[in-house]
Amino acid sequence: MASADNWAPQLASGSLWVAEVDGQPVAFLAATPTCERLHIDELDVARPHQGQGIGSRLLAAAAQWARREGYRALSLTTFRDIPWNGPFYARFGFREWTDPPASVRQALLYEAARGLKDRWAMRMDL
Repeated sequence: MASADNWAPQLASGSLWVAEVDGQPVAFLAATPTCERLHIDELDVARPHQGQGIGSRLLAAAAQWARREGYRALSLTTFRDIPWNGPFYARFGFREWTDPPASVRQALLYEAARGLKDRWAMRMDL
């Protein structure tokens, strides 16, 4: 998980959502608006709070915000080899994005250079 300071641009643009339990942050979704889509940079739920629907609610809130703001899609990159990632996002309508734009291809290359292997892009039309 990245430092909170890394998410200042998302906070400024209104595309950072935080979930709290008993006044303590337990999950967040940070996204970057692009021309026609909202790109999810990170969705993270603290391990003790996983499996409780918090990530789903954050994703639904981001999708609702993106629709209201006029975006046509959500996109993200994630691990292909973690068995629950693909099915989790597929439940919302995400599908493998076989021909993403250059910015997403560059993100995948950057992630690979940082040691994040077996990543893929996914997209959900709104």
